[in-house]
Amino acid sequence: MKLAAVTSAELRMLPQIFIAFLKIGPSTFGGGYAMMATIEKEVVERRGWMKTEEMGDMVSVAGSAPGGVAVNSAAFIGYRLGGVAGAIAAVSGITLPTFAIILLLSLTYSFFKDYVKVQAALKGIHAAVVALILVAAWKMARASLFDTLTYMLAAAALAVLLLTNLSSVWLILGGPAIGMAVMGIRQSRKFDVRTEPASERSEKEAMLPEYYI
Repeated sequence: MKLAAVTSAELRMLPQIFIAFLKIGPSTFGGGYAMMATIEKEVVERRGWMKTEEMGDMVSVAGSAPGGVAVNSAAFIGYRLGGVAGAIAAVSGITLPTFAIILLLSLTYSFFKDYVKVQAALKGIHAAVVALILVAAWKMARASLFDTLTYMLAAAALAVLLLTNLSSVWLILGGPAIGMAVMGIRQSRKFDVRTEPASERSEKEAMLPEYYI
């Protein structure tokens, strides 16, 4: 296991990973996808641990796995930076403040829930959470929707979620299956196969030596 072979570089990363996610935990509201914008700002913009396009892939993987997407994302990033120990540090950092805050709120909520100002504050939080989720969805869409197939899959998945009672598990399983099937058909017919937006692909190709292109 990687835990038994933690390098000195990974050990030095552990406090940074823990502190980064310790800051993210209590500073975000709404959980799940609402936290993605804050995680991206901390991990991509401030610390440079990942690239923007990698965040889209990570969110897809984290959202497909059981459990909360924010915790899954923390585990993914932590493992990438520091192995199993890094994943533990990231998950501990993002969950400990939230656990403490929820414990405190659960003890005091019953005393304040009927106050008009408290109810108004919660309404404001609800609206802000919607905005955070929309920002995360917009960033994911820019990285994930780039051709007719991806737009059709997104529209079909949205229609199924809104109009039927089909479990989201089937969408998570069906999306990769359809994507791989279509890619196989395109490759067999010698069609161009794209797995990312054209702008990102051209940027990567520009960074490669000529003999790789």
